[in-house]
Amino acid sequence: MLDWPLLSGHLVLGLRVVGSAAALWLLTRALRVARSPRARAVSCTICSLMAVVAPLVGVHLVRDVWLIFPDRLPVTVYLWLGAGVLAVAMSVALVTLRCGARRAVIAVAASIAVVAACFNEVNVLFAAYPTPRDVFGIAHPNVIALPKRHQKSLPPSDFSPLEQAWVAPAGLALQGKIASEPIPSTVSGFAARPAKIYLPPAYFADPPPRLPVLVLLSGQPGSPQDWISAGKLVRVMDAFAGAHQGLAPVVVVPDATGSPLGDPLCLDSRRGNSDTYLAIDVPAWIKGRLTVDVRPNAWALAGASYGGTCALQLATNHPSVYPNFVDIAGSTEPTLGDRSRTVIEAFGGDDMAFKRVNPLDLLRAHRYANSAAAIVIGKSDRDNKPDAAQVFQATKAAGMDSHYTEVTGSHDWRAFSAALSTELPWLARRAGLIR
Repeated sequence: MLDWPLLSGHLVLGLRVVGSAAALWLLTRALRVARSPRARAVSCTICSLMAVVAPLVGVHLVRDVWLIFPDRLPVTVYLWLGAGVLAVAMSVALVTLRCGARRAVIAVAASIAVVAACFNEVNVLFAAYPTPRDVFGIAHPNVIALPKRHQKSLPPSDFSPLEQAWVAPAGLALQGKIASEPIPSTVSGFAARPAKIYLPPAYFADPPPRLPVLVLLSGQPGSPQDWISAGKLVRVMDAFAGAHQGLAPVVVVPDATGSPLGDPLCLDSRRGNSDTYLAIDVPAWIKGRLTVDVRPNAWALAGASYGGTCALQLATNHPSVYPNFVDIAGSTEPTLGDRSRTVIEAFGGDDMAFKRVNPLDLLRAHRYANSAAAIVIGKSDRDNKPDAAQVFQATKAAGMDSHYTEVTGSHDWRAFSAALSTELPWLARRAGLIR
C-alpha cells in the first residue's frame, strides 16, 4: 500500500469518488439539520466565507508574513484548499448542531475523506508525492549504507571521454543504488539534513572508474528526498547508465534549506550559511568520501525552482567549484517575494551586500568564459519563463557556453524530471564522461 500510485490510476479515481460522495453527504446533512431557512442561510454563509477567507489568509501568512516561499499559486490550488476548508466547516457545523453521536463521527470521517481528496488533487497538480510512502516520509527499503571509499580506482583521462576507455566488467549490475548520509557542516555550521547519494552501476566495479559529480538541489518547501521520489532520479540515471555501459555521474543531493520550510536563500546571511555549506563543505566531503573525478571540469550543479536559482547563484559566485550548471525553472535572483524585503531580511538592509552575491549583478560585472549553463523551463510555466529568458541572455552576454531549452509541463515535478533527463547527456559530455 505504501507504494500505490497517487498521481494516476485506481487510487486517484477512488479518492475522487469517495471525496465527492462525502462532500455530497456533508452538504445534504448540513441543510437538513438546520431547523429553519434562516438557520440554513446563516450556516451556509459562514461555511462559504470560511472556505473563501481561510485559503487567502493562509497563503498570505505563508508567503508574505512567514516568508516560507515566494511563488504564486495557481487558482486551482485555492479552489481545492477552499473545498477542503468548506468540508471541515460543514463537519463542525453538523457536530455543533447536535446531529447525534453516530452522525457526528460520520461527519468527521467525511470531512477527512474530502480533505484527503483535495490534498491529492493539489498533489497531482505538482506531482510532488508519487506514493503514500513519499507523503509520510517513509524510507524505501532498497536504500543501502554508503560504501567505503575505494582504495584503488581507474585514473581519468585528459584526452578522451571515459566511455571510450571503459569496458564494463561481466556481471555488472544494471541498476544504481541510493544511499543516505549526513554531510558535516564543518566550515559553515549550517544545520543540514542527510543528503541522498545516487551511485551508478559502474561505481561498484572493482576497480571503479573515477566518475564525474552532479550536485542536485531540491526546491523549497522540500527536502533531498524530493529528487528521489517526485524527481524520479533513479529512473532517470539508470536509463542513462543503461545506455552507457553502467556509466553515469555520481549524484549527490545535499540539503540546501535546512528544514522543510526553511529558506536561507542559498546565501551566507542572517538566515544561515547555506552558500558556504554548498560551495565548501559539500565538495570537500564528496572528494574525501566518494570515489569521483575531482577535476573541476568533471563537476556540475543542477536544481529546480528554488534549487534552480541556487544553482545559478553558486555557479556565478563559485565558478571554479561549479563550472557547469543546469537552472531548471529558477528565478533571476534569490527572493522572499520582493527585493527590498529580501535585502532587509537577509542583509539587514545592506543593498550592496546583496548585489555582491546577486547572480545578474555578477554576470554584468564578470566574464565566465570557462563556465557552461543550461537554462530549462516548462513550456506552460508562464510565471517563470520570463526569468529563464532573462537568465539565458545574461549568461550568454557574460561569455558562458549557454543554451535554452523548453520541456513539456509547467512548474511541477514532471517538468523538473524531464529537464534533468533532457540535459543529462549534455552534462555528461561537459564532464568528459561521453562523446
